[in-house]
Amino acid sequence: METDIRKKYHIYLKLERSLSALTVEAYEQDLDKLFAYCSEHGIDPVRVSQTDLQAFVFDEFSEQSNARSQARILSGVRSFYKFLLYHRYRDDDPAELIESPRKEQHLPEVLTLEEVDRLVGEIDLSAAEGHRNRAIIEMIYGSGLRVSELTGLRLSDIYRKEGYMLIRGKGAKQRLVPISPEADKWFGFWLEDREHLPVKPEAVDIAFLNRRGGQLTRAMIFTIIRRLAEAAGIKKTISPHTLRHSFATHLLQNGADLRVIQQLLGHEDITTTEIYTHLDLQDLRDAILRYHPKNK
Repeated sequence: METDIRKKYHIYLKLERSLSALTVEAYEQDLDKLFAYCSEHGIDPVRVSQTDLQAFVFDEFSEQSNARSQARILSGVRSFYKFLLYHRYRDDDPAELIESPRKEQHLPEVLTLEEVDRLVGEIDLSAAEGHRNRAIIEMIYGSGLRVSELTGLRLSDIYRKEGYMLIRGKGAKQRLVPISPEADKWFGFWLEDREHLPVKPEAVDIAFLNRRGGQLTRAMIFTIIRRLAEAAGIKKTISPHTLRHSFATHLLQNGADLRVIQQLLGHEDITTTEIYTHLDLQDLRDAILRYHPKNK
């Protein structure tokens, strides 16, 4: 029966869940660990109780201190018992109430305003792509766009007269985001340059194009920002997300409400916004020195 179930589970992962070969392999390796544990303790893995499963997870987590690895193992275990429930090998899911480990939060770098100025100062405005690159930086830093939102931005979604953009974010969710006067100015210059490009039919409504008239890629945005950071002598690890994070952080530091920042970034849960927006240690230190009664 065990061999039969594993064959069906393999088909379930590949065909019904359409997982990649590497993901299927990882899930099956985790299943090997579960079956080995059950064999060692005389437990039927198909009939395992929640208590037994919790003991297996605890045993595995003691060997895997990394939260990401723990989460992957638990994901594989949950997948297997959902499969058993779906195919009526069980009428309950023993993995349902097992809590996931908390993943470590790695906050990205944040640029100072002076570093942002240095970054845009390295743009060669006499180059063919100069106005485009400046508009890109101003759009991301000035409105907090994700790189995927920027590359997919449509001309028909930009309402310059009203000062807003319709952004199509994750999960097909839409939001209105203000376009700053500075971003609008440079975008206007780019539109004039764009008129001289041989625009491809499929990219007619795409806002930002490459020199061949096609849609600009995420990889190209990364390259543009990385090269500007190197030229500006910025030693931090820079990506388009750094500008998005800097946008949120600078708004928060200057008094913007967290709920407003949440809406601008397109976060469904405000706890995500709290991760992206943080005050630096110097701000916290200054607050203690200034406001704590013992320091007055």
